[in-house]
Amino acid sequence: MKQRQVVLEFSRPLIVDRVPRKGSHEVFAAEARELTALAKRFELVALHKLACRLLAVPWRGGGLKVTGSVEANLDRISVVSLETFNATQKFEVERFFLPPSASVDPVLDDADPIVDGIVDLGELVAETLGLELDPYPRQPGEAFSGFETLESTKI
Repeated sequence: MKQRQVVLEFSRPLIVDRVPRKGSHEVFAAEARELTALAKRFELVALHKLACRLLAVPWRGGGLKVTGSVEANLDRISVVSLETFNATQKFEVERFFLPPSASVDPVLDDADPIVDGIVDLGELVAETLGLELDPYPRQPGEAFSGFETLESTKI
């Protein structure tokens, strides 16, 4: 059976064995074609900027801990007014990776696998963006009018 190869829109591979004991600072941003592809992936009107500042440090003998921040500037459509608006959003990152050979307790360890000795920091940033995006975006201060919210109704 033929395996299908996944092509990532935003790939920045980091070889885990080459990360120094004190860690590695990784600072990078998506290029224009990557921004366009990620906007399509996450169904955004436009993605103008996706940049990060990460620190990768060895963790648990063969693993990797990645912390830092991600910043995105994007255009979304408000679910209230249906108008396009621009927003800059910042997200914090904390992810852990372990080699497949490590015995992982799924309850105690919240770690992703290291595949072929590599952690793809670009995909980590893209996943963070996708997870942090508000599924019901609206402009600051915007609210539905004429509807009661759960907080305003008394039971």
